[in-house]
Amino acid sequence: MADSVFEPGQIVRHPTRPDWGLGQVQSVDGDRVTVNFEHAGKLLINTLHTTLDIVDHD
Repeated sequence: MADSVFEPGQIVRHPTRPDWGLGQVQSVDGDRVTVNFEHAGKLLINTLHTTLDIVDHD
C-alpha cells in the first residue's frame, strides 16, 4: 500500500463541500483521513471515494 499524501497538520478543502470551510488533517490511517473542518466539525474521509484538495499557504 502506498503512503498517503496527507499528514497531520495539513490544511485541506473538500472540493464538493465548500460550505464546510477549511479543514485540518488530524490523523491518517491508510485511506482514512480524519479532518476537523471549520463549519462541519471532525469528519472521517475515505480518500478512495473523495479527493481532498491540499491548501498551499506559501
